[in-house]
Amino acid sequence: MAVKLRLMRMGKKKQPTYRVVAADSRSPRNGRFIEIIGTYEPRQDPSVIKIDNERAVHWLQHGAQPTERVEKLLKISGAWTEHTGETVETTVPERATKKSAKQLEKEREAADAAASDDDDSTNTEDSE
Repeated sequence: MAVKLRLMRMGKKKQPTYRVVAADSRSPRNGRFIEIIGTYEPRQDPSVIKIDNERAVHWLQHGAQPTERVEKLLKISGAWTEHTGETVETTVPERATKKSAKQLEKEREAADAAASDDDDSTNTEDSE
């Protein structure tokens, strides 16, 4: 039996939370699973990742293959490092805030104004 570590979708419509489960690779996404090894809540700010590293390493040592997303979550939780021994950068990237074109233009103008003010102040000091 081929075992995969993958996400199982839970939660309400448009408000997903996920369970990290060990499941037979032939079973459907939200179907039968062998064991729950953690949870992932991407809608929280910052995202909440709770994984039982001991059980995750156990499954990895017994040949379970993680999906791409679960592998990233295991790297963040530290289970991947325990399994492979390789050091992984565990910093979680900050989410980029969406800004409108007007906001971006205002920020650009403010930066240009600040830069021109700095140039003017350095020129007056040189002339004295």
